[in-house]
Amino acid sequence: MKREAARKGSERWKAGIYTAAWVLAAVLCTGCADSGWSGDGITSSRGDSSHNSVSSAPSAVEGTYGGGIYDSGSMTGAEGTEGVLNTGKLITRINLEAETKEFEETMSGLEAQIKSLGGYIESMEEYNGSSYSGSRAARYSNMTIRIPAARLDSFLNTVSDVCNITRRNKSSEDVTLSYVDMESRRDTLRTEQSRLLEFLDKADSVETVISLEERLSEVRYQLESMESKLRTIDNLVDYSTVNMKITEVRELTPVVEVKQSAWERVSSGFLESVHSIGNGILEFGIWFVIRIPYFVIWAAVIGAAVCIWKAVRRKRRLKKDQKIQEQQKAQEQWRMQEQQKAQEQQRMQEQQRMQEQQKAQEQQRMQEQQKE
Repeated sequence: MKREAARKGSERWKAGIYTAAWVLAAVLCTGCADSGWSGDGITSSRGDSSHNSVSSAPSAVEGTYGGGIYDSGSMTGAEGTEGVLNTGKLITRINLEAETKEFEETMSGLEAQIKSLGGYIESMEEYNGSSYSGSRAARYSNMTIRIPAARLDSFLNTVSDVCNITRRNKSSEDVTLSYVDMESRRDTLRTEQSRLLEFLDKADSVETVISLEERLSEVRYQLESMESKLRTIDNLVDYSTVNMKITEVRELTPVVEVKQSAWERVSSGFLESVHSIGNGILEFGIWFVIRIPYFVIWAAVIGAAVCIWKAVRRKRRLKKDQKIQEQQKAQEQWRMQEQQKAQEQQRMQEQQRMQEQQKAQEQQRMQEQQKE
C-alpha cells in the first residue's frame, strides 16, 4: 500500500514537472517570437500600455463597421508595422456651431450630403421650436456625424456653403505608436496560441492538457480583446467624428468684422437699437393678441371673485349693522327704564316732601291754636 501511494505521488510529481516544462517552453518560444520587435524599441509592455490607452474607445462602432474596416490578416510582422508607421494613424474630431435661416432645407441637404459621402449620423437631437405657452422658440439640431477621413474636407466645404459657421474646433490624435504596439502584442498572442496548440497535440497527461487549455483560453480571450480594440481604432481613424450644432436664426452673425468709422458705428448701432425696439413692440403685440383668451378667462375669474367678495362683505356689514342696532335699541330701552325709575323716585320724593310740609303746617296751626 505504501509503495503504491509512493509510486502515485512520484507520477503526479513527474506530471507536474512535465506540465511546467511545457508551459515554460511555450513562454520561451513566445519570447523568441516577440524579440524580433525589440530592434524597433517596441515591447509587449508597451503593448499593454497602449491597451489601456484605447480601452475607452466606443465598442458600439466595432459591431457595425468592424468586419469591413479591419482585416486581421492584412498586416503581419515587420511589413505591417512599417506600413502603419509610414501612413500614420490619426483620429480626427471636429466640433462645429453653425447658423441658418432655412432650417429644414439645410438639414435635408446635409443628410443627403452625408449619405453621398459614405458617412452616417451616429446620434441626433432635434428641437422643432414648439412650446406649450405658444411663444416662438428657435429650432436647433445637435448631431454626431461620422465621415470617411478622405472625404472630410469635402463635407466641411459643403457645410460652409449651406451654413454660417460661427465656431470651429479641430483636434487630431496620433495613435500610430499605440497601434503598432497593439499589433505587436496581437502577433505575439497569435504565436503563443500556435505554440500552445502544438504542445497541446503532443501532451500525454491530463494535468498537462488542463494547464495548456487554461493558458490557451486566456490567450484567446486576450487576442479577441486586442483585435476588437484594433478594429475600434481603425474605425475611429477611417471615419472622422464631427459634432455639429445647427441653430435657426433670423439674421446671420457676421463672420468677418469690417472696420468702421465712429459715425458709421453710431449710425449702425442706432439702427440696430431701433430695429430691436420695433421687434420688441411687434413681439409684445403678437404675445398680447395670442393671450387674449387667457386674459378673458382671468378677467372673468377675477370679476367673479370680486363679486363674491363684495357679496360676502355686504352680508357681513348687514349683520354688523343689525347687531349695532340691537345694541342701540337695548341701550335705549335701558335708558328709558332708568329714566322711568328716576321719575318715579322723584315723584315719591315730592310726595314725601309735600306730606312733610303738610305735617309742618298742621303742627304750626296747632301751636297757634294753643297760644290763643
